Amino acid sequence: MIRINLLPHREMRRERRKKDFIGLSIFSAIGAAGFAFLAVTFVSQLINDQTARNEFIKKENTKLDEQIKEIAGLQADIEALKARQSAVENLQSDRTLPVHLLDELLKRVPEGIQLDAIDQADLKVTIKGKAQSNDRVSEFLRQLAYQTPWLEKPELTLITATMLDDPRNKGKEGKRVYSFTLSVLLKRPTKAVDGAKATTADATSATTPAVAAAKVN
Repeated sequence: MIRINLLPHREMRRERRKKDFIGLSIFSAIGAAGFAFLAVTFVSQLINDQTARNEFIKKENTKLDEQIKEIAGLQADIEALKARQSAVENLQSDRTLPVHLLDELLKRVPEGIQLDAIDQADLKVTIKGKAQSNDRVSEFLRQLAYQTPWLEKPELTLITATMLDDPRNKGKEGKRVYSFTLSVLLKRPTKAVDGAKATTADATSATTPAVAAAKVN
């Protein structure tokens, strides 16, 4: 028995394919929308997390800035206290400097020199006087430079020669006198002690060969 299908099967197949395509398109659109939603949500979460981290870093930086300011203030206070302590120590040590100055000048002024004025400004001392000759002034400078632990860096700033009138013969010139002005620096006690040790060591080393030579002879 022969069966003949007279239904429009081609149209039915075409309609079924259309439905399948539409369904697949709808499913793809839903999937793409879901994926886009998930991607947007994930990116938004990352942005929120990064924003939170940035805010945390800003807060910590603010705290660090405040701590740095506090540390800087403490360091400034420490430096100020050190400066005050140093000033007090210098004042205490400088009280004895005039005594040492006069004592050293009494010991080191050679014969033929007269001191007229002594002026002290902090550690700088200005000395004015008169001498019988240039050699006396040079000897005085050597004494101040190498023979005293309390004075250092003597510098001759002015020397002038003047003729004195002869008291026995008025109107006639007498002896020549050299007026001088020099400056010298005072040493603080700790530095002076070190200088005294060095001077003693130099004197010992200078006298040792002489003693050895005496023993040999």
